Amino acid sequence: MKLFLTTVAFACGAAARTFTVTNKCSFTVWPAMFTDLNVGTSVPDHATGWEAPAGTSVTFTVPNDWKAGRIWGRRNCDFSTNPGPNSCLDGGCNGGLECDPHTGTGVPPATVAEWTLSADQNQDFYDVSLVDGFNLPMRITNNKGCGTADCPADLNPSCPGALKGPTDPSGAVVGCRSACEANLDGNQSDSGNCCSGSHNTAATCPPSGVQFYDFFKGNCPNAYAYAFDESSGTALWTCDAGAQPDYTLTFCP
Repeated sequence: MKLFLTTVAFACGAAARTFTVTNKCSFTVWPAMFTDLNVGTSVPDHATGWEAPAGTSVTFTVPNDWKAGRIWGRRNCDFSTNPGPNSCLDGGCNGGLECDPHTGTGVPPATVAEWTLSADQNQDFYDVSLVDGFNLPMRITNNKGCGTADCPADLNPSCPGALKGPTDPSGAVVGCRSACEANLDGNQSDSGNCCSGSHNTAATCPPSGVQFYDFFKGNCPNAYAYAFDESSGTALWTCDAGAQPDYTLTFCP
């Protein structure tokens, strides 16, 4: 099915972009990729998950009309005995190494790079999101001089105690949860931290009502720190789709 969708996207004449994913971490990362097929059916010409040893890069093509796409990194993975969302210490997905195309969105905490190409007013929209928490530093750059979206700091060592996520065998924290995922206010369905229920608008979910907003935004000002962070002016980034920008995602920039 993935091959069919990709073929249709290119057969219809949609231009392609070049995406490069680079791992500058000192350890192996297992990148994962997901497309919300309820939003758009064009998918990148690449596997939905792969192993990226330290210092390696992969390059692939992405349809010009890729919608609701996301890429993130997974740490400390072993798919041999448990090929599913718990195969990695963080960021795992349904499907194992290759994320299921329908349900493989990834397990928080995870830093997520997001794209919607050729959208409103012929703009690309992209961001680095901490809405699902943090696990790896990352940066999105492009070849057309548009803005950089990133969270270059490693937040794990300084992660507040209430947000500390999984740890590796040495005891080091390898994931920092969002206040929503940590359920700090006790009701995720009606939560100022989750912007849910009676807090489901920008007006009723200001950053001042999100616990630890300043920790995430202060360390990573060019990232999405919570669901309605667009008002910060440094969360959601745009680039002229007509310029056909190519993008590079770097882990541990």
